[in-house]
Amino acid sequence: MTTNDDVAGQNSLQMTANLEKIEALSERLVKAVSGKAKSNPALSGPNQELFSNAMTSYMQEMIENPAKVFEHQAAYWGKSIKHYVEAQQVLAKGKLEAPTDTYQNDRRFSNPLWNTHPYFNFVKQQYLINSDAVKQTLEDAVDLDPKEKQRLTYFSQQIIDMMAPTNFLGTNPDALEKAVATEGQSLLDGLENLVGDLEANEGELVVKLADEKAFELGQNIATTPGKVIYRNKMIELIQYTPVTETVHETPIIMFPPWINKFYILDLKKQNSLIKWITEQGYCLFVVSWINPDDSYADVGLEDYIDDGFLTAIQEVKAITGQKQVNCIGYCIAGTTLCLTLSLLKKRGDKSIKSATFFTALTDFSDQGEFTPFLQNDFIDGIEEEVNDKGLLPSYIMGRTFSFLRSNDLVYTPAIKSYMMGEAPPAFDLLYWNGDGANLPGKMAVQYLRGLCQSNDFAEGGFELMGETLSLKDVDTPLCSIACETDHIAAWKDCYRGVQQMGSKSKTFIVSQSGHIAGIVNPPSKDKYGHFTNTDMSLAPSAWFEGAEFTKGSWWPRWESWIKARSGKKIAALQPGDSEHPVLGDAPGTYVMLNARR
Repeated sequence: MTTNDDVAGQNSLQMTANLEKIEALSERLVKAVSGKAKSNPALSGPNQELFSNAMTSYMQEMIENPAKVFEHQAAYWGKSIKHYVEAQQVLAKGKLEAPTDTYQNDRRFSNPLWNTHPYFNFVKQQYLINSDAVKQTLEDAVDLDPKEKQRLTYFSQQIIDMMAPTNFLGTNPDALEKAVATEGQSLLDGLENLVGDLEANEGELVVKLADEKAFELGQNIATTPGKVIYRNKMIELIQYTPVTETVHETPIIMFPPWINKFYILDLKKQNSLIKWITEQGYCLFVVSWINPDDSYADVGLEDYIDDGFLTAIQEVKAITGQKQVNCIGYCIAGTTLCLTLSLLKKRGDKSIKSATFFTALTDFSDQGEFTPFLQNDFIDGIEEEVNDKGLLPSYIMGRTFSFLRSNDLVYTPAIKSYMMGEAPPAFDLLYWNGDGANLPGKMAVQYLRGLCQSNDFAEGGFELMGETLSLKDVDTPLCSIACETDHIAAWKDCYRGVQQMGSKSKTFIVSQSGHIAGIVNPPSKDKYGHFTNTDMSLAPSAWFEGAEFTKGSWWPRWESWIKARSGKKIAALQPGDSEHPVLGDAPGTYVMLNARR
């Protein structure tokens, strides 16, 4: 018969054995970190001038309005002391309880112990008191340039988020409870996950968000049938197999963003826009971009237009025998589709019959949440990076996007993986999110300097390919879909760009949700609705106030729009012809390059 002491002894031995394994993992950890390439500090935070200006502003405020500064300090001290006294008073009653807690709505503190246990509750409340004090100080900084204040607010919030007690083992009840329940196995598994992520990314800490072994392109995602019928140094052109006997005569070419892979539009059968378009009776082509290496250092936006957009249009016209095509551009590819339309206008080329834009920015006068990253010190650092490596590595862009939502995309996954020892979920969207692509050095600088920083396309003209390209040149019938909570391409900024385009036929739709979920929104889910308003002369806020809300996906509304611009029905064409032999099955080979499989 086993006694309680025997069980306790066995558990203790198991925990000791598990902890001893950490020594071997620690050696791997040191080796992985030591192999990390030297990083450019400009890509990790602002230069010292920003903090110097902030300190100068704070000191100036102390001199000019000392009562206000002391009032804030006194309020912070008062809250902290009151919090301490209340905690002591509760403990003095001989009960293991927490004082009254007014902070109840933060998802990070969902474990009941944050509210009931005096230790965890004290740590949580004091952290939130500290956070509020920092935020209040920033709000009251009156002498800072607005952009500097926005940057300081962003980077201060990063520090606040990083210092959350949930991010540390000793102050995370979930992690501690699991460590005890598993005799330390969860900590061992977590360290294994940490070391594995470091080894997989050459010493860079990139938190794995999804189980990469759960997905295989062409097998359980990106499975819509099609053929690669053209390939050059920039693109593979995929012609999707028709599923209807007849199709509309005007073909559709979809240009996805090249920051990520195209299969966001073909994740699985239930939410594949690519599959849905073919089912509606359209001849669909999709561009799959190359994932460039350092040999693409001198590739610029002109190459994406010439060898990507213009070549795809030329080949699709040739294979279908049509004089015009309908084009879709998503995100940065939507921005570049606009550049292409301006260029074709200058050349008198009417190959594009209509244009659809998904979350596409063309007016960068308001840089929104990207303001912290679009100032000279950060862009200077990117220029140094691309001059050294020839490209902007995918993890830098991925890290930038992730830290815009750091609690959801950095710290919470890190806690689950590294402290709880959990395997990442088999989630197709997160798998795609981690399958980024590099950016050629020249193209990255052109985009960041000429479009984002200088806003040349909307203000004065963007010099490219021997022409001065301008938004007002875009006179093709267009439909733009933006997303209500998009933090990458805010709908108001998308709207301002469309307002400046020269087209007499404009349709603007705002889908509920964000940059991805608002676009990948199939009718079958009946999840997110959309807003429409035909009056494009209004300011963004007035447009939205007067917009009509429609429940359900925008896809059917857009299909009605594109149908009116797609011509009569003709017999469906199978992929390829004598001039375009089939080079392989969809999703092709370019989508596989540098993918972590």
